[in-house]
Amino acid sequence: MDSSRGISRRAVLAAAPALMSGALQAPRASAAAAPIGRPALIRSANGILSTTLRVAFTRGTLAGVGDVDLRLYNGSMNGPTLRVRPGDLLDIEHINDLPPNPDQVAHGDHNVPHGFNTVNLHTHGLHVSPSGDADNVFREFTPYDPANGLTVSSYRSRIEVPADHPDGTFWYHSHVHGSTAVQLAGGLLGALVVEGETDRVPEIAAASDVVMCIGELKLSDGQVPELRAENDLNRVASTFVVNGAYRPVIRLREGEVQRWRLINASAFTVLPVRVEGHALHQIAVDGVTLTRTVERDGVTLSMGNRSDVMIRAQSPGDYRITAGGVLLATMTVAAGSGAPMELPTDLPGPAPYIDPREVIRRRSLTFHSDMNAFPGKPFPHAFRITGDGATPPARDPADPTDPAYGRFDPARVNHTLRLGETEEWTIRNNSRTHPNHSFHLHTNRFLVTAVDGSPLDTPVWQDTIGVRRGGSVTLRVRFTDFTGRALIHCHELQHEDQGMMQLVEYVE
Repeated sequence: MDSSRGISRRAVLAAAPALMSGALQAPRASAAAAPIGRPALIRSANGILSTTLRVAFTRGTLAGVGDVDLRLYNGSMNGPTLRVRPGDLLDIEHINDLPPNPDQVAHGDHNVPHGFNTVNLHTHGLHVSPSGDADNVFREFTPYDPANGLTVSSYRSRIEVPADHPDGTFWYHSHVHGSTAVQLAGGLLGALVVEGETDRVPEIAAASDVVMCIGELKLSDGQVPELRAENDLNRVASTFVVNGAYRPVIRLREGEVQRWRLINASAFTVLPVRVEGHALHQIAVDGVTLTRTVERDGVTLSMGNRSDVMIRAQSPGDYRITAGGVLLATMTVAAGSGAPMELPTDLPGPAPYIDPREVIRRRSLTFHSDMNAFPGKPFPHAFRITGDGATPPARDPADPTDPAYGRFDPARVNHTLRLGETEEWTIRNNSRTHPNHSFHLHTNRFLVTAVDGSPLDTPVWQDTIGVRRGGSVTLRVRFTDFTGRALIHCHELQHEDQGMMQLVEYVE
């Protein structure tokens, strides 16, 4: 892509077929299954990862799907994979080359989809500062405005990764309230890897390291619907892509071991990932390495989850990689020679433990949705978080039946969280119509200790977890290192955009 800053959307669209990288390409008569793509790779050097992320409408052809015109990073279906080490600095210039928002007039309710051409940056899962120019989701990178003579809007993020940060698999996406679901549904996402001790385990170091970022596109005539009159994106058919490619092929030889960094970058769907005829050997969850490898038939990823797994190819042939009834990709195994590669056993992960005697406060939160709470409006459903810290309605703070109760208010801090303290939270899902809500806490990871009231034999470190309908999750969290305002929310992102979110403030 032209590196000049004055490039306009019209110029991008005119040049796009020749500019595509990865899965987007100029139209052709027919296309076989593409090999799994490797998104552009950007590594830190001398302690700094310096790059530019340009967001613009980009037109091209997604092989196996058709012509598309989407908001993308750097003209690619997947943004570049960013690889850093503990102690590094992410120094990122953001260029918003989208056209002005068509909804500049006040819409009267911030808990409806809006502002689709305003972006920012969230480094999902990183334990970094939520303030200033770091992982601050309250910043807004507005688009250029030719009416004011502005041809491009440029912003900067400077995110310091702590020297003791765990290595693992993370990801990034835009996180402006009101636009997150629409932008993620168009492929505005990328992987972020922190390198470290786990990569030096001999069996892991010997294996190919493959990022598998699973996106869920919502396309109508090659574009993401703007949701100005429609109810929600669930009415739009899903197109799943892996590293920006539709049903790609990943090739191994018999006996070969690979490390797959599985990322559920969908805004809408839980993915129970399985590989036909193969076990998955799990080594990490949500960017935190385990203490021992765990063999599984498959791994279930709620929206936002990651899982690092090792896979050893069995007999030659083609094997389906699926999520439920959806074909994500095909693994093709060729005849090999020599002894099979080894799988790791012991791992350098942290012990999964927070002493319950550390807990000084307990909170209970409930994900709740009411269908048709606002009859006659384009977005009639109320998505909210009730229980401790719930936002009261404007009319009667004592009336929890008011549809405004529990919806996100950017001016209200729902929870004040003190550094050095440990709390235990119980998250419930009592929504009658939504089988899974995905709880995500910014800035600090948590230890899941019980699901549906049953203690786990081995607690698990996570930063995102699905809560099934009628069920609950209990977690312990220790607040450390960083002050500032951040969020908790449902990572079914159209629920977040419509109010299922709360504001937290970390304080000394």
